[in-house]
Amino acid sequence: ILVSLGWKSQNLIKCAPTLKPQSMLSFSRLRDTLYQCNSERSISLEMGNIIRVDNARAVFLSADSSASVVGNTAHLLLEIDESQDVDKDKYSRDFKPMGATTNVTTVHYGTTWDDSTLLEEVKQANLELERKDGIKRHFRYDWQAVAAHNPDYLAYVEGERARLGEEHPLFMTQYRLLPIKGGGRLFSPQQRAQLQGSHARLRLPQGGRHYIAGLDLAGEASEEMMLQSARPQQDSTALTIGEVSYPGGGKEPAIRVVEHLYWTGRPHTELYSQLVDILGRVWRCQRVAVDATGMGQPVSSFLRGALGSKVTPFVFTAQSKSELGFNLLAAVNSGRLAMYAADGSEEYREFWHEMEMAKCFYRANQSMNFYVDPARGHDDMLMSLALLVEASRDCAPRRARGMVRES
Repeated sequence: ILVSLGWKSQNLIKCAPTLKPQSMLSFSRLRDTLYQCNSERSISLEMGNIIRVDNARAVFLSADSSASVVGNTAHLLLEIDESQDVDKDKYSRDFKPMGATTNVTTVHYGTTWDDSTLLEEVKQANLELERKDGIKRHFRYDWQAVAAHNPDYLAYVEGERARLGEEHPLFMTQYRLLPIKGGGRLFSPQQRAQLQGSHARLRLPQGGRHYIAGLDLAGEASEEMMLQSARPQQDSTALTIGEVSYPGGGKEPAIRVVEHLYWTGRPHTELYSQLVDILGRVWRCQRVAVDATGMGQPVSSFLRGALGSKVTPFVFTAQSKSELGFNLLAAVNSGRLAMYAADGSEEYREFWHEMEMAKCFYRANQSMNFYVDPARGHDDMLMSLALLVEASRDCAPRRARGMVRES
């Protein structure tokens, strides 16, 4: 557009959720392409974010909610890059009016996410217009369309499908280009069926096996709070122990939940020595992921001091919890995670209650939150299970070592 209409003193506007790096990456690509292919044209750079070809200009802007962009006009084209991450109010207020005087062609592109994003809203509006007049406005190229022309990409995505599972939110959105609903159950009935294993629960470790653990720490309630409640609804400190193996020499470990332990109303200080004994002497866990958020930090520090680098502190933030949830779903979807068979225990019943009640909420920027509504119960075992999967990520398979003797 810039080359063919360079004689016009008009603008092409492109925005992305951030100026750096997203918009400026596009700036760099266009600059390099123009320099390589159009040496006879007058190409110049202005103000750090504008490329000029003769009289036409490409202006690169940030669509961040706080960015000041008012005053720009789009004559040739208005591009909304990564539209799924652009705030709808920001677009409607600041960017859409840029093309009003020229009724500019506007292109939204990106990777789908949930059904509440700007990208999905524009997509549905375009599909509705297509139904009315038959003019194609929506163009979709999923991973299979690309893989038909790129065998390396095909091999890569097939590996991701095996690792994540076809119904994983990231695989659905990034590769299948299917939007996910804004919220609902964390696990579908099919996923809970995949999670159910047939192996027996263990009370003690078996020789020659390798174990890991996930430890979710309860918030401590005061004695006064306990006395004020006839039925204390405290969180529990939950410990989930799993056996890890690498069937077929795979890179991703198989995890079998083999034991649950939990304590309600016990101060953390009273659990120190017991946790060290269980994790270190009894189960000899190779890796332990411990909730180190808030009051969990002293406990994780104590365990790391007693058990060494096998203890990995995990601090819950919006981003880290999102990654934890996605990794948990990947382990379930790929069939790598299995719960022990029914044994009639309270722990077994509580585990499946939490798995059934677990909810998820998908947010912008490909992130999620997962939890159990406090009105429906607790999520101690759910978080402990997610931390178990986290522990498995640092648990590399043991390799046999040997040497060749010289005769």
